[in-house]
Formats: sequence, C-alpha cells, structure tokens
Amino acid sequence: MNIGLVLSGGGMRGAAHIGVIRALEEHQIYPTHIAGSSAGAIVGSLYAYGYGWEEILAFFKEVQLMNIRKYAINKPGFIDAEKFHEDFKVYLKDDDFSFLKKKLFITATNILSGKLKIFEKGELIKPVLASAAFPGLFAPVKIKSSYYIDGGALNNFPLEPLKKKCDRIIGVYVDGFDVLTIKDLKHSHNVVERVFRVKSVLENQHKFAECDLMIAPSELNAFGTFDKKNIDAIVEIGYNAAKTALLNYDLDKFK
Repeated sequence: MNIGLVLSGGGMRGAAHIGVIRALEEHQIYPTHIAGSSAGAIVGSLYAYGYGWEEILAFFKEVQLMNIRKYAINKPGFIDAEKFHEDFKVYLKDDDFSFLKKKLFITATNILSGKLKIFEKGELIKPVLASAAFPGLFAPVKIKSSYYIDGGALNNFPLEPLKKKCDRIIGVYVDGFDVLTIKDLKHSHNVVERVFRVKSVLENQHKFAECDLMIAPSELNAFGTFDKKNIDAIVEIGYNAAKTALLNYDLDKFK
C-alpha cells in the first residue's frame, strides 16, 4: 500500500512534523510518499533520506536555520539561504533525489515567473533550501537559470502530487492562526508573518477533507514562525496530536 504524507510549512512550528512521524511509526505506519513545503520540505527530505525522528530533531537543534550571521551580500534578502548548503550536506550526503528511500515532492515558488515548481528529481539540497526561503527574510535561491523562494507562498499544503499515487493520505498542517489584538503585532515581521499565515489557511483548508487522516494541532498557534526556543515543546505537541488522531482512526485502513 502506498501511504502519502503531506507536510505543510510553518517555520519552526514545522518541528511538530517530527513528533507526528514518531507517532506514526509507533503505530507501524510508514509513509512511502512525501510532499512538503518549507519546513515540511526540510523534515520530508531528511525522513525520505532515511533518518528517524530523533535524528531529524537533532538536525533542527544543531543547524541554526535562522542564523543571521549567514547574511546575504548583494542579494535581495537578509539571510543567504545558499550558505546553509554545507550544513545540509552533512546530513544529505548524496545530494540527489535518486538516493532517497521514499518518493519526495518539494514545492518552491519561481519568483521570476510567479509559478509553482514541484521538484522531484535532480539535485536535492537547493530545492529544499528554496522551499524554506521565507520571502523578505531569505534571499531567493538560484537553481539552474531561475530563482526560487518559499513553496508556501503558492502552495503550503502540497496534497496534489500524492492524490493519484497513494491509497491513503495523511495530512499535517502546522500553520494555523488565532484572532490577535494589535498589541500582538509588535514588529514589521509580525505583520508579514500574520498575512502569510492567514492567506495560507484560507487557500489550503479545503484540501483537509481530502486526507484520510488530518492532523492540525491548534496548540501550535501560540508559537511564532521564528520561535527557536521551544522546539521540544513543539515536537511534543505534534506527537500528542498525532497519537490522539490515530486513537480515533481505524488503523486497519493503513494495512
């Protein structure tokens, strides 16, 4: 049976995907196909490469994904995403989709043409970096003759590549939002993040019903996109949400 796993973007909230993977495997559910955007692309690439949830968590703790010291020079952004290439190469030693143990689809946005690109073959690390390049913060990533940014800009829940390839699909969405007060928007990046999250939910929530099992923990709404301090708590929320969802689902459908 082919089991698909859709992993949304959500910045550091994407660490919740790690907890979901832990819960799935504890219930002997092993996805064969993965589609990810942004943080979901990072987790998805590591998982598809063969790493377990503990090793993926170690990656999130070791690699400072918001490291402002990797600043962009003569590029339109504050952080140069391509400077993380060597950090990713430590884990993704074989920089090509062909080495993956699971089928992987990664979304990125072509900033020049304005079109969505789904990467599934060729070099691996640059598409992952591009998919996670939050607009305005990270400079676009050059791949061949074009430039790409965050896949979540156009598709933060890439269900589409899995629909005809999988018998069952599990969706994980970590980019929800609550009602705020103006006091919650203290900085310009808070406003940008807010707009991004609202737009994403409205564009993607109709897809949730197409998943056989949907996990979207509302507790994650309390954490910001760039929250680096609460990774363990975020992972635990994903783990508990997945366990609850699985408890209420007929697991025989995944056999």
